[in-house]
Amino acid sequence: MVHEFELGGEVILPGQRKLIRLSMPSLFDCTELGIPVHVIRGKKTGPTLFVCAAIHGDEINGVAACRKLLRKKILAKLKGTLLVIPIVNVFGFNSAVRYLPDRKDLNRVFPGSLKGSLASRMAHIFMNEVVKKCDYGIDLHTGAIHRSNYPHIRVSFQRPLMKKLAASFGAKVILDSKLRDGSLRQAAYEAGTPVLLFEGGQALRFEKKVIDVAVTGILNVMSHLKMLPTVEKVGSTPVVAKSSGWIRATRSGVFMPSKKLGDIVHKGEIIGKISDLLNDKSYLVKSKYEGLVLGISNLPLVNEGDAILNIASAKNIKEFADDFVYNDYL
Repeated sequence: MVHEFELGGEVILPGQRKLIRLSMPSLFDCTELGIPVHVIRGKKTGPTLFVCAAIHGDEINGVAACRKLLRKKILAKLKGTLLVIPIVNVFGFNSAVRYLPDRKDLNRVFPGSLKGSLASRMAHIFMNEVVKKCDYGIDLHTGAIHRSNYPHIRVSFQRPLMKKLAASFGAKVILDSKLRDGSLRQAAYEAGTPVLLFEGGQALRFEKKVIDVAVTGILNVMSHLKMLPTVEKVGSTPVVAKSSGWIRATRSGVFMPSKKLGDIVHKGEIIGKISDLLNDKSYLVKSKYEGLVLGISNLPLVNEGDAILNIASAKNIKEFADDFVYNDYL
């Protein structure tokens, strides 16, 4: 028997597809805002999965991925229930910024409270209306402003099932990432809903390859959960990174990297140079780690101490082959 599913006070029956808006506090001018939730119910029973993007309002690759996912004809064969939330942080998205008007990071205040700040109230609504009604979740992110991330999955291996779930996505890199206080992942974990976090690309850009990787990965996970028939074979064994660390600028100036996302780096290897514009001197930057370039700063202007390259360490790093296409903006 297929049970009723209720969201935002509306009932969605098996075989139905609805767009529901979860009411949020209004803007200063009384303009009403709501979090859009696309609910798709299969005619047959199965798990309930949510896919969300733009918890940080300027991370929009996931928004495009959600739109592309919703157009997939294979969803007609869905078993179970799919919730797609293209824009969680509607306030930040409408201002093209990461944060909320109260300067809070939405991904640091979960599970939230109805008596707290604006961010805390939003987190509470999202947790209770979406997360707690789902069996699994996929949270789509990009690098922060002026940073790019190689497409990868972040997951905590605290729960054994997460390894298989992460591998089913089909990303070439999986980072064993500890749960962070106040994050959606941590709150969902404590609520009993395992969540994969996808990272790929940079803020305020639509990057075709990143979007394609995200959509394919979501469909792969749905196939793994028996919500969809097999859609695409997962490729080679992913690189599993146990840790990652940022290399920071040793002085201020102009940073010119000699490595790109996905490159393998050896400890002590030159990864770029920082130039002094006044004296026309250059200083070599060497890696403190051995691993894979997982993140990179896109801003050439650096202050001493700025993060410039993120290196992920893994045992099977030598098996990694990168064929990723960069800067393919839509």
